[in-house]
Amino acid sequence: MDSTLACLAAWMPRQRWYAAKGRTPNLRFVASWDLPGDDPGVRVRTLLVADEVSLPPVLYQVPIVARATASVDDDAVGVIGSPEPGTTLIDGVTDRAYTDALRTLVTVGGQGRGFRTIAVGRPAPSAPPADTGYTARVLSGEQSNTSLIYVPHGDGTAIICKIFRQIHAGLNPEIELQTALAAAGSPFVPRAIGSVDGEWPDPASAAGSVRGSLAFAQEFFSGVEDAWRVALRAADVGEDFTERARDMGIATAKVHVDLARLFPTVTPLPGDREVIAEGWRRRLSTAIAEVPALAEHRDDISAAYERARHASWPALQRVHGDYHLGQVILVPGHGWVLLDFEGEPLRPMAERVRPDLALRDVAGMLRSFDYVAGSIRLDQPDRSPVAARAWALNARSAFLEGYAEASGLSLADSMALLDALELDKAVYEATYEARNRPTWIPIPLQAVERLLRGAGVTDAAGRSPASVDDLAS
Repeated sequence: MDSTLACLAAWMPRQRWYAAKGRTPNLRFVASWDLPGDDPGVRVRTLLVADEVSLPPVLYQVPIVARATASVDDDAVGVIGSPEPGTTLIDGVTDRAYTDALRTLVTVGGQGRGFRTIAVGRPAPSAPPADTGYTARVLSGEQSNTSLIYVPHGDGTAIICKIFRQIHAGLNPEIELQTALAAAGSPFVPRAIGSVDGEWPDPASAAGSVRGSLAFAQEFFSGVEDAWRVALRAADVGEDFTERARDMGIATAKVHVDLARLFPTVTPLPGDREVIAEGWRRRLSTAIAEVPALAEHRDDISAAYERARHASWPALQRVHGDYHLGQVILVPGHGWVLLDFEGEPLRPMAERVRPDLALRDVAGMLRSFDYVAGSIRLDQPDRSPVAARAWALNARSAFLEGYAEASGLSLADSMALLDALELDKAVYEATYEARNRPTWIPIPLQAVERLLRGAGVTDAAGRSPASVDDLAS
């Protein structure tokens, strides 16, 4: 196993889903299980390895296929390395032996077993027939997980199966929420196909074990674009987006209404308010340390947080948790469909499944519209900022109109809370941009300034329209 871990330690830093960028993994074997395959000379195995270079350690799921080196082409994709002479390890998601075994697990069911470990496939009622043929490919562009697209050879349902790379104890909210919404007949989420969960030794204990989610498969809509690309293209050419933004607001609200009906809600007590407000204050302190330009706004931001803490709050409920334009797709003839109810993948599972403010999702989408305008300004610095900013304000207003109509929520009464949530999101963005894309820092900083002077939204949410100066900032 030491030689296998050495191969993985050299290979993992080059993978997009590896979190500790710039560091060499310090891997410890936790568990493994095998899946049956058609070729007796090929081993299909999934490894769970703890990376102790991070604190706390991160537990990764790494599917591999072991093949005889002589059978592996020199230009084969996904080669991890050779832990021993004559054997080559392949990244499982690039090898048909694994992709076929995984599809069988989620659509038909079955088990994979290892020492003190078991993985169980749980097909949904809408899983396709077992005899349907598929070709698999890896979805490009993902950061935290790896998804496989299964395209049927004939008529049939295309499938996307997400393999969770960082795994945690507990049911992943993407499986829990999306399966419940689909079963309730929501037209705003894909149909669930199946999932994989498992039990493995607790990395933090010498004796205990934990259960958690390993993969989730759902209906895949081919030939569609996410809302970020649709919105960015519309803003670039000055195309009116208000009707589509309003429809997105309606879809978002109806999903929130369904989630409040399907899962318990919680009346926020003073302690709940303080926990959320403390998170706002903690992220502000972190951001000021990384982005000194925020320091001059500390008192005003803190005052906005305090107003929100004492404002009227709706019930806490299950939410999307990481909502932005990249999490919504436009399906021709169908409309907007929401994806990725996983929440923020790097947050502990206990936080991701905790009832929260639905307005947090609303604030996330408002920030995403703002980023459309900001990215155009960065890409085209000689272009007047007024048109892009006006586009974003109109889209925000239309989104809020649709959301208020479908949810029955008075946004004017909720403005102090929505302001605080959007400020919190912009403050977090400032930290992220400082660490990853310093040239993008002006986007969240300008948003903070607009929100503090009351120019963040339009009169659709109970505000006066923005001035020309606001549009240009």
